[in-house]
Amino acid sequence: MQAVPLQAVCSNHFYLLMLSPTDILSSNAVEPGSRGLGLADALGSCAVDIRAVNGIFFSGSRVCYVAAREGHVPQLLSMVHVHRLTPAPAMMFTTAVALVLIILGNFSTTVNCLSFLIWLTNGITISCLLYLWIKRNLPRTYKVPTVISAIMLFASLYLVLAPIIDHPQTEFLYIFLFLLSGFLVYFLFVYFRCQPKYLQMTTLHLQLLLEVVLATENAD
Repeated sequence: MQAVPLQAVCSNHFYLLMLSPTDILSSNAVEPGSRGLGLADALGSCAVDIRAVNGIFFSGSRVCYVAAREGHVPQLLSMVHVHRLTPAPAMMFTTAVALVLIILGNFSTTVNCLSFLIWLTNGITISCLLYLWIKRNLPRTYKVPTVISAIMLFASLYLVLAPIIDHPQTEFLYIFLFLLSGFLVYFLFVYFRCQPKYLQMTTLHLQLLLEVVLATENAD
């Protein structure tokens, strides 16, 4: 814990060595690094981008993979590659959706809307942790301190409500409608199991094409 404030103090000291207070207020966030680090700044930016892309790439596909494993989305997305043992269909699906959003929409608007959606879902997830604190007899795989859950819930509420209050947009309404449509999809295709007959045959052909199978637990 002591390393975090020490790092913040060193970073602020570095900013003041590179820029004056006036320059700090008028420059962008990467200006100190571009002045003091030179080529290392470009290499550092590339490393950060690669790490962020890989992290989001695998974490986002993991959510899709688990949803398919629970039966909420098509079964194909819960399969893994027979050689690489990666959730290839889920990774390809999330990549395709991301490319469509980038090509058809404005990049900054897409990022703002996705950030709003992410913090909204995070707030709902964290509220479930507080519900488990009330229902102490329910089974749980891990425990989170109530203080941390409460702080994160307030932070999520702020990051969700602040954009709506500061700069209301119709895109936020579309996000709520999109989330509400999930109830219709869930009850129609998951709860009542109204699935088209050709879905199983399509899954079989794509499974052979992508060389993927359902993941199994290790018996050992």
